[in-house]
Amino acid sequence: MARYSFRLPDIGEGIAEAEIVAWHVRVGERVEEDAQLADMMTDKATVEMESPVSGIVVELAGEVGDLIPIGSTLAVIETDDDGDVEAPPADTPVEQQIEAETPGAEEVSVAEVAAPAPVAAAAPAPVPAPAPVVTADHSRAVLASPAVRARAKDLGVDLSQVQAEGDRIRHADLDAFLRYSGGQGYHAPGASRARTDEPIKVIGMRRKIAENMAASKRAIPHFTYVDEMDVTALEEMRADLNANRGGRPKLTMLPFLIVAICRTIPQFPMINARYDDEGGVVTRYGAVHLGMATQTDAGLMVPVIRDAQDKNVWQLASEITRLAEAARTGKAKVEELTGGTLTVTSLGPLGGIATTPVINRPEVAIIGPNKIVERPVFDGDEIRRAKLMNLSISCDHRVVDGWDAASYVQALKKLIETPVLLFAD
Repeated sequence: MARYSFRLPDIGEGIAEAEIVAWHVRVGERVEEDAQLADMMTDKATVEMESPVSGIVVELAGEVGDLIPIGSTLAVIETDDDGDVEAPPADTPVEQQIEAETPGAEEVSVAEVAAPAPVAAAAPAPVPAPAPVVTADHSRAVLASPAVRARAKDLGVDLSQVQAEGDRIRHADLDAFLRYSGGQGYHAPGASRARTDEPIKVIGMRRKIAENMAASKRAIPHFTYVDEMDVTALEEMRADLNANRGGRPKLTMLPFLIVAICRTIPQFPMINARYDDEGGVVTRYGAVHLGMATQTDAGLMVPVIRDAQDKNVWQLASEITRLAEAARTGKAKVEELTGGTLTVTSLGPLGGIATTPVINRPEVAIIGPNKIVERPVFDGDEIRRAKLMNLSISCDHRVVDGWDAASYVQALKKLIETPVLLFAD
């Protein structure tokens, strides 16, 4: 028998350590060559670590949430070979290390992630592409991630009893089931019973979000400006365009807002900028690489629409749909999640009266459209029905003055309230 020490390889330029976000094996279990050992998260990606050998797992480096330095032992596997096996040098890139250990093995797969935006603490990040699981009574197939299945098992919940909002059961579905079932899943919906306290370790993407948001609030002196806009004419135009869209994607408010943002940026270049704290340099960007805050199971992610200023409303609608789906399914690439120069965050119908969004550092501004409501308004001596929307903008006061923020929103308001100007040269 021999012991193989698998050391955490170089998984990216400048990466000194990675966080354990999931173990796929336990001590004492047998693991086959190329089978998943663990998921490791860096600032840029979640990397699936695969076993280069077959054997019995005799040692694991730590628990979920622990940070492991590059080059340290991640797992020790007892193989059927004679003599201990030495792993390749730790600074060998991950793809080369796997090839060196197991000739012909495929490259490690990468599920890209990005962070920022404030969200309440959530359950551990689900593993992409969950496998279907059949409950004990085999009455129906249940789709759920390994993390959800493990949590349900610990709580004693039969997943066949849980209703899913989408195509698979998520942590939110399990939470809802527990709320209405009194905590354990087998009580009447009307039962009055407090839920069991559930400590949740802050790890993975949730930890990255927490770190980024805390750093943003510590470093950036935020201020928020809110103004009301009459979107009646814009909503009528949107309805007309959707009625004649053919096979093109349905238009929401967001593509029109993005066009307005891009058309006004040349007059207010300080809004489309990034601030280098250490270098003391503000870079004003000519192109608008617009971040789009997107809700996922793991938390808020911000895919980036590249060169938004060059796209029309139909192209923007297609790109919004594509990037949102990529973020939600964990298929977004690193380059699609980085490099933003300005961010838009929208809660859609849940938008509320006003928001005070947190800036996506190192950007200097973030724009938040709020909920559209119908109210009577005075139009001269007459009263008419109007659709109104508040729009919020949070800015870095080190770079953007209040006058500039207010003037920028007024320029946006002019385009939004006279939507024909969005399409004028």
